[in-house]
Amino acid sequence: MWEELVSLHDEAEIHLELAQEEGADVISEEACEALEHYLTALEEAEVLHLLSEPDDGKDALLTIHPGAGGTESQDWAEMLQRMYLRWIERHGYQYQILDYQPGDEAGIKDVTIEVKGKRAYGYLKAEIGVHRLVRISPFDANARRHTSFASVFIYPEAEDEMEIEINEKDLRIDTFRSSGAGGQHVNKTDSAVRITHQPTGIVAQCQNERSQMKNRATAMKILKTRLYDLHRQEQQVERQKLEDTKKDVAWGSQIRSYVFQPYTMVKDHRTREETGNIQAVMDGDIDRFIRAYLLQSAASAAGEGSTDSSAVKGSTS
Repeated sequence: MWEELVSLHDEAEIHLELAQEEGADVISEEACEALEHYLTALEEAEVLHLLSEPDDGKDALLTIHPGAGGTESQDWAEMLQRMYLRWIERHGYQYQILDYQPGDEAGIKDVTIEVKGKRAYGYLKAEIGVHRLVRISPFDANARRHTSFASVFIYPEAEDEMEIEINEKDLRIDTFRSSGAGGQHVNKTDSAVRITHQPTGIVAQCQNERSQMKNRATAMKILKTRLYDLHRQEQQVERQKLEDTKKDVAWGSQIRSYVFQPYTMVKDHRTREETGNIQAVMDGDIDRFIRAYLLQSAASAAGEGSTDSSAVKGSTS
């Protein structure tokens, strides 16, 4: 990475020196591109430097849950799922939907996605919190503006070799029929599995596979990850902020707003980073928000009372 930065810096510098020697009033397109490539690589290196916590390099489990509001909120949850899947694809990560519960009419009631890739958790932890949508509802015959909420939470995935003791006596295992498209695709057996860890109240379920054994194995994997997360927090009290971000999915608790009408804007309320290009954001272009959050978190961790706006564009303490 360092060698790449040096190379891109030297290339940009050469282009700019040539432009000065030629006395051109306008910098060449090649010089602008070289400078842009260097600045982009520099920003990526800066963010990489911020991902230094023990779990930042791990894979992640991403969960999305709609707030109150029925179909409207369930549709918003599905829109967020699409946004994150687009972001995952942009970064070349792999993903698998471990649990998916469709909404009654549209959208989703709940989804759990396994994200595999270098530093997946480190980046995605910036998305933990409540996300707010403002738009003209397609489900309202009177075309009124609606506000919907959905919560996003990210867990660092537990490593397979990590020993997490789970006493079988502490588990309540329920089986039920998976929801599906109906007709010939309807699941006629109780293949879906829900596992409740009674001492902690943690629940994990899976209904994607036709095999009950496969669903049980996946549910155990989710449970193991969530128990690891709980253990991690108990051992590191100073990182309790992870759970503290689980606020009510309602007014006043959102970390980011997505406004489609009467104007278009996406604004992060933690960093004040914002953009009017809402379509790009919904297509997975959320790196600017992630970067601003990581920079602000690093400044807070360093004990800075405020963040210099000249050093961190669009962020605040």
